[in-house]
Amino acid sequence: MRYNIDDINNMAAENPADMIAQADRGYSERIMDAADKISANMAKCPVVLLSGPSGAGKTTTAKRIESELERRGINSHTISMDNYFKTLDLRTCPRTPEGEVDYESPNLLDMDLLNEHFDALSRGEEIRVPYFMFARQKRSASQFTPMRLRENEVAIFEGIHALNDAITDKTPGAFKLYISAQSEILFPDGRVMKPEWTRLVRRVVRDNNFRGADAEYTLSLWPNVMRGEREHITPFIDKADLRFDSFLEYELSVLAPFAIPLLRALTEGKCGFEEVQEMLPLLESFKPIDSRFVAQDSLLREFIGGGIYKY
Repeated sequence: MRYNIDDINNMAAENPADMIAQADRGYSERIMDAADKISANMAKCPVVLLSGPSGAGKTTTAKRIESELERRGINSHTISMDNYFKTLDLRTCPRTPEGEVDYESPNLLDMDLLNEHFDALSRGEEIRVPYFMFARQKRSASQFTPMRLRENEVAIFEGIHALNDAITDKTPGAFKLYISAQSEILFPDGRVMKPEWTRLVRRVVRDNNFRGADAEYTLSLWPNVMRGEREHITPFIDKADLRFDSFLEYELSVLAPFAIPLLRALTEGKCGFEEVQEMLPLLESFKPIDSRFVAQDSLLREFIGGGIYKY
């Protein structure tokens, strides 16, 4: 969708609580639509594949869908596909053009194990969901989560590569969902706040709040994140049974006070500086909304904190 900056600022000034409530209702309707379609597909396959790029809000959306399914009497389990990373082997792992480990590559995932587990779950057999130790970059030899799907249960596998051919071709009956912030905001002079900038702002705020990373570090990763998106995520969007726009009309008004000081601290010559100089004036144009208005189950809490979900 397309929004107008003047309309957003007028709503933010006149009644921010109503603006947020209206946007949240729209997001909830999209959640219910996804739950409807997943429910209808259960007889074919109990596996759900949820994909989307960095900063899309995949985790909260998966948890909200899980809650909606459970409200309908359907037990669900959300599994991060990050736990299916293979133990990192620096001798053979995929590399970026700059020679760094390519953490955006699907070749880091244990696709064979994922497909084995999808088949086992479809047959009602128990699997052991692995546990990946990110600090050590290896899969635990002793930690795992046993899981078996019984009648009226689904498993939601969430990850950036969930729609990759190596997965969907071997699990064709799974319900496939693609989520991303897909809306843009138009300015009177023709400038546009692009969806990928919204996701970048989300990630800058989240990384600073929860991952101990400043904007400089996040922006140093962003070019490879975007390259990985173009090569490994975007080509498979058409595989999705449902596309889900996670953009919230109020989010940049809430995120701006968090993000602007972080982005202003970036110095000339650093990675992403030119892009930030193009984006920052647009972000500074949003009339701020206090985060206290944001509901605890809002997708935005994934990035600013204070929500009911654990990430």
